[in-house]
Amino acid sequence: MLNDSATLDRAFQALSDPVRRGILARLSCGPASVSELAMPLPISLPAVMQHLKALEQSGLVRSEKKGRVRTVQLEPKALGAAEEWIVKRRTEWEAQLDRFEAHLATLKNDGVTQ
Repeated sequence: MLNDSATLDRAFQALSDPVRRGILARLSCGPASVSELAMPLPISLPAVMQHLKALEQSGLVRSEKKGRVRTVQLEPKALGAAEEWIVKRRTEWEAQLDRFEAHLATLKNDGVTQ
């Protein structure tokens, strides 16, 4: 798990920004050029490039330049790692809640609580 820690840190840090999540949402529909990604955003093109750089460094996206056009696409493997971490935590939390609920039911049946 420690080897994956830095990767997950970068992924979650990238996901913490609403602009980056918006870019990822757009890329979930398919690859897009930087200009297409920047068009609906209320920020400058250099700011968009900084967000894309952070997303690329986190491994969430990859880009390719053909001529003058840079195309960006999702990197599902990195998203899968973040999702896997969340699913594992959710499973642990649900198991703890189930044990707590069973304990409360036992207390109630024993007449300890009203």
